[in-house]
Formats: sequence, structure tokens, C-alpha cells
Amino acid sequence: MKSFEKAALLFLLRHLAAGVAGAVVLASGLLWFDVAKLATLIGSSEYGITATVMLYAGLMLTFGSVSMGIGIMTMNEDTRP
Repeated sequence: MKSFEKAALLFLLRHLAAGVAGAVVLASGLLWFDVAKLATLIGSSEYGITATVMLYAGLMLTFGSVSMGIGIMTMNEDTRP
């Protein structure tokens, strides 16, 4: 792996980790504070674990992708002549 490839992957992974961390904070906050009685609904459901996994996975995918996209779009290196 070339050095610029490694730097690009680390750049993307840093942004992905930031997005995933934000998603975990949001999902945990939604459940902790029982926003819209979401935790109560999930807790009383027979598929509570599935719902929780889907909540976390969906938010992590969305926030991670958005964070990576923002990272790429805000790069200000212009090498055009």
C-alpha cells in the first residue's frame, strides 16, 4: 500500500469513527431519555434486541456516511492547472 493510499484511508476512517461516535451518542440519548417513549416501546416488544440493533446500525451507517462525505467535500486541495 502506497503512503498516499494509507493517508486517504486513515482520513476516511477518522471521519467514519466520528460519525459512528455521534450516532452512538444520539441513539443512547434517545433511549436513555425515553424520547417519544421509544425505550418503553422497545422494552415491551418481543423484538426489542432486533429493534435496538436496527436503531444503532441505521444511525451508524447514516452518520458515518455523512461524516465521510463532509470530510471529502471540505477538502480544499485543488490541483487543477
